[in-house]
Amino acid sequence: MTQIFDDEGAMVPVTVIEAGPCPVVQVRTPDENGYSALQLGFGAKKETRTNRAEKGHAAKAGLEVAPAVLREFRFPEEDAPALGEAVKVDLFEAGARVKVTGTTKGRGFQGVVKRHGFAGGGSTHGAHRVHRAPGSIGAGTNPSRVIKGKRMPGHMGTTRQTTRNLQVAKVDEERNLLFVRGSVPGATNSYVFITKQ
Repeated sequence: MTQIFDDEGAMVPVTVIEAGPCPVVQVRTPDENGYSALQLGFGAKKETRTNRAEKGHAAKAGLEVAPAVLREFRFPEEDAPALGEAVKVDLFEAGARVKVTGTTKGRGFQGVVKRHGFAGGGSTHGAHRVHRAPGSIGAGTNPSRVIKGKRMPGHMGTTRQTTRNLQVAKVDEERNLLFVRGSVPGATNSYVFITKQ
């Protein structure tokens, strides 16, 4: 994240996303596949980590190297770009609303205070080693078990999350950069998927 200044001089917190170029690796049509969609690629996979199937799939689209990421997006057939053509950041314009999907930062194994926002136990009045404990988890004699879905300590983060209604603050077509107002899910240098709303 960083910050930019708008025309009125106000500071705008933004996340800078490298959004392209994304070559069209495959075109899905209603005749062959029953629906209209585009398979877009991004980045480049190392030669030593690319198998023959991935190389052949990329070669059909006229690409020299296999993309690091492949994702399919629904797209109207009449507006779809041709196979091998690159989708660039000029698809977006400043002021447009987008949704961004990514994998959240991993937090490891966390307790209930950090994971669910529990208040924890008291710090005084006889409290002994219960300051961040979850407290009672049972449901009494009936049903004599812990109910499924009970909020407890466990693995936190690394989940797929979508942030909707984000505003595009600026588009840099020369460097293929998208400046989105606010924060997006995921760590620095992770992959996210941007869709128009």
